[in-house]
Parts: sequence; C-alpha cells; structure tokens
Amino acid sequence: MCGRFVRSSSVASIADEFYATQASLEMAPSYNISPTQDIIILNHKGARQLVKCRWGFIPLGARDSSIGSRMINARAETVASKPAFRSALRNQRCLVIADGFYEWIKKGNKRVPYYIHLKSGKPFGFAGLYNPWTSPEGKRICTCTIITTASNELLASVHDRMPAIIPKDRQDLWLYPVEIDPALLPELLRPFPAAELEMHQVSSKVNYPGYDSPDSIRPEFNETRASCL
Repeated sequence: MCGRFVRSSSVASIADEFYATQASLEMAPSYNISPTQDIIILNHKGARQLVKCRWGFIPLGARDSSIGSRMINARAETVASKPAFRSALRNQRCLVIADGFYEWIKKGNKRVPYYIHLKSGKPFGFAGLYNPWTSPEGKRICTCTIITTASNELLASVHDRMPAIIPKDRQDLWLYPVEIDPALLPELLRPFPAAELEMHQVSSKVNYPGYDSPDSIRPEFNETRASCL
C-alpha cells in the first residue's frame, strides 16, 4: 500500500521535470504527506498541467466526503473492475507527484519506517486516478487515489505492496485523455525496477502524521541504508 509520502521538490522544478504548466499553483514542500491532505497531481487536459488535489478518492454519487479517507489506494489488479474507479480509469488518469514514500516493517512491538526514493534523486509520478467531486453544499473538490501493485524485490522485505510508479517513457500513454486498453494495464502498473530505487531507515518521528521536517528523510543509521544493485 501507500499511506505516507514525500514531495520535497518545488513546484517550479516539478513543472520542469514533467514538462507541465504550473499556472498559479503554489504549495510548500511536505515531508510527511498523509491521507486527506492536499497534494500535487499532473493530468492532461489539452496540455500537461499541475493541479492541487486532495488525497482520498471520492467517487461519483458520494454524499459524504468521509469516504475519501478509505479510498487512498486502488489495487492494480482490480481497479478496472471496481465500480468506484471504472469511470476515472477510462478518462481521469493522473500522476501523483512524489519524491519518495514511506513503508514500515514490524520489529518486535515497534513499527520501523523506511524511506524509498529514486537513486537519481528526481521526483516521479505514482499512477493515480482523480475525480472532481461536488459536495451537497456545492463545493467542488479535486480528489484522487494512488494505485498500488505487488512489491519488487527491494520492497518485498518491508511490504508486499508498493505504489505503481509510471516510468518516464510511459507517462504520455498513462496520461493521454482517451480510454486506455485494459490489456495495457499489467504493463503500465507493474512493479518499478528495484535497481532504480534506494531505501534506508528513517526516524520513528515519521510515525506521527503531524511531524513534517526535512529531517524526516535522513538516514537514521548509515548502516541501514539499503539498495538493490
């Protein structure tokens, strides 16, 4: 699964990396993003554009925004068949912009956090779906979910699921605003290559959603740094 992630890059650098227009979007970096918080997504509406969105998908017809906190992830294996996501998969696909994400491993009675990021240090895009939801009071909100897939060999020791990361050379196919061939989904949503990722243990302060500091992603112990070579 993906329950916490990091966006440390500036909006301007994200726009450059993803060839996107940022319009008037302004958001400070966040090192411990939790469900229901505002995040940055990239969609394709005539051009690539960065948009502020709330993490937690609210499907069409929902009367209450609280359902969003239970729909932060969608499984790659079932996303095409789930009624809540079916329409968005056809024409509301996006990239959820991140610089890294956290997973936890249980050691005794403790949950030990690990930070996973690209070896290149560049921001990347989780496969996501978005839905502009209108509340009963008429307020319009962009909401989204992150698609997860099976873990690669690096993440398997920590968790059996990982967010689906769309490789740069497949982003246009994922974002292009036409209905996607379901036969392509296993190729697009497969585990990201372990050789391109790095993982290290970080401070247990990350366990608290309110903790948001650049220190969040610093290695807790140098000897715990791990990579798949």
